[in-house]
Amino acid sequence: MAIIDYRVEDEFAILTWDDASRPMNVLSGDALAELSAGIEKAAADDDVKGIILTSAKQGVFAAGGDLEQIESLGSGSIDAEDLLKRTSGVLAQLRRMETCGKPVVAALNGVTLGGGYEIALACHRRILVNQRHALVGLPEAGLGLMPGAGGTQRLPRLIGVGSALALIMQGKQLDPEQALEKGLVDELVEPDDLIDAAKKWIVESGNATQPWDEKRYEVPGGGANSVTFAQTMMGSNAMTHANTFGNMPSQQAILQAVYEGLPLPMDRAGKVETRQFIRVLQDPTARSMLRTLFFSLQRCQKGARRPKDVPRFDVKKVGIVGAGLMGQGIAHVSAKAHIDVVLLDRDLASAERGKEKVKTTLGRRLQKGRTTPDRIEAILGRIHPTESYHDLRGCDVVVEAVFEDRELKARVTKAADAELSDDAIFASNTSGLPITGLAEASSRPENFIGLHFFSPVERMQMVEIVVGEQTSKETLAKAWDYVLKIKKAGIVVNDSPGFYTSRVFGTFISEGNHLLVEGVAPALIENAAKAAGMPMPPLGISDQVGLGTMYKVAKQAEKDATAAGRVWEPSPAQAIIASLIEDHDRWGAYPPPKADGSQRKPGGFYDYEDGAKRLWPELGKAMSQWIVSGAEQPSAEVVRRRYLFVQCLEAVRCLEQGVITDVRDGDVGVIMAVGFPAFTGGPFTYIDNYGVDAFVRDADELASRYGARFEPPESLRKMAVTGKTFY
Repeated sequence: MAIIDYRVEDEFAILTWDDASRPMNVLSGDALAELSAGIEKAAADDDVKGIILTSAKQGVFAAGGDLEQIESLGSGSIDAEDLLKRTSGVLAQLRRMETCGKPVVAALNGVTLGGGYEIALACHRRILVNQRHALVGLPEAGLGLMPGAGGTQRLPRLIGVGSALALIMQGKQLDPEQALEKGLVDELVEPDDLIDAAKKWIVESGNATQPWDEKRYEVPGGGANSVTFAQTMMGSNAMTHANTFGNMPSQQAILQAVYEGLPLPMDRAGKVETRQFIRVLQDPTARSMLRTLFFSLQRCQKGARRPKDVPRFDVKKVGIVGAGLMGQGIAHVSAKAHIDVVLLDRDLASAERGKEKVKTTLGRRLQKGRTTPDRIEAILGRIHPTESYHDLRGCDVVVEAVFEDRELKARVTKAADAELSDDAIFASNTSGLPITGLAEASSRPENFIGLHFFSPVERMQMVEIVVGEQTSKETLAKAWDYVLKIKKAGIVVNDSPGFYTSRVFGTFISEGNHLLVEGVAPALIENAAKAAGMPMPPLGISDQVGLGTMYKVAKQAEKDATAAGRVWEPSPAQAIIASLIEDHDRWGAYPPPKADGSQRKPGGFYDYEDGAKRLWPELGKAMSQWIVSGAEQPSAEVVRRRYLFVQCLEAVRCLEQGVITDVRDGDVGVIMAVGFPAFTGGPFTYIDNYGVDAFVRDADELASRYGARFEPPESLRKMAVTGKTFY
């Protein structure tokens, strides 16, 4: 069956893209071959005045390149000569389209991304439907890739180097109004007017020459010989190194493609891009990010781990117990998904404050043009603050989002339990307290499950779905249906203290504290974490999470130890946090009010003043009883490796212990939930790329110097011996 339908209508050749074998059009070799054949046919037809390229897919022109084909190219050794030939062929076909002698209009009926937008760039005019979902851009950099069909050459020539680099390197996707403002498209029309608008432009203007093929063409804002170009490239290069620490080869490749390609004519410029495109594919970073952040993430977004034999459950009403930061966020995303929400707190005023916070968040989105007053009104209209547990009656799901205190959670569970139907499920948003133990407070432990959301809930995609010992298959399926309805991705983990993501991330924070106790300079502790690819360093994230929260978790562990008849011995790191709070009244970046209601001054490992922060100068002196005097500082590379290794080893322990059962969930979960470095593809992919035997060897070396936490699990040692890998 044809991918491109060719027809002539009113002296216009209309090429309609509709790949029946795929839900969305993608830039595949077959599609491009048929497109080229259609262009040649129209160019040779004297009765055709112009060419219109559009799509039959509802709301989608083309979603990008064929990522499965790209992944297969990067899954093993690459035949660079063959890839050069194939990629050069793509560029030649698009170049032929823009020089065919007849005007070509891209009539974009919806989403136009990646390779789809590169095709549009090779057209002489781009007309886009004016609908919010119709995103436009080159998002490849977000997957560790780069444009490979002329995007790095045509977009800078169209809108200027600075503007183009900002979009390409950040992988930005623009809505129609933004795309028009930035110059990515030439015109916005209503869907019914799309083809007529294309015909009108061909009749009234019909310029079949690209701007960069005009004799007197100049790059907007300054070309390759301008001072502006030199300044832009120098600034971009510096910013790239500062932001990525050399961890993202695609960023440097994009810069180099633009720098080397802009002075050249388009035919030769494309070859520059192709060389850089092949270079990116030869690096494991692109393959790793593509597999985890596209294919594995898609599985999580589609609920691949949902029990297949349980009927779908339509969640219409949700109860949220606790109107604090997490409860507000869960209420927000639920109401946005057209679910009625009962927002419950200890008194009505607290519940109403929670709703007001949602209103404030929505107001910020309105200021940025990301929502409308009508949508805000509808979302807020679905949130019903209350102080009465009786209002939970009729809820399909209740999510508990109160403090990390077992006794409090037990009281909440019992109170909610009394109001729920037999079909309703109860979920705890705990970040680490075992679900099986919390379920003991429920009269229906089979209906009890963990739903670990991440802050800020409205922006974080991931939810950790935690199965307790008695959680039923039906409850798991219902939890999945709720997660999918609020448009989140989920990973399934089995019950364990800390679950999976908190266990892995906790080792990162702990390692920062270990380094501090060893006498490593705080600035080195923080900067090496950034160089490792962590979005925030351990001392800084401790302040952001809240030292009070960490303090309470330690106190709960102390209670548990005492109840079990064990002697509680806090680690030096726990002792430091306790001292920060008890001796110095430093609770972190967002401290709670004092007992008299007055506000504490922000402060923890950092001082916070006038919107800026700096490491607390007195930290070493104040904590000297726990900090070893470190005369010799480790290298940044050693610290960087410690951060990555300690997290990877904990991920392997979780797999070995059955906390997670799928390495794909393990990789995508910690990247999306807690910021494990995306360029690695996740802990299991990192170990594969490092080499399992080499990883075990270097972990043993770290263990000999820094402690047993770096000792490889037995399963990993066996893999090293047998030559097995995780993928």
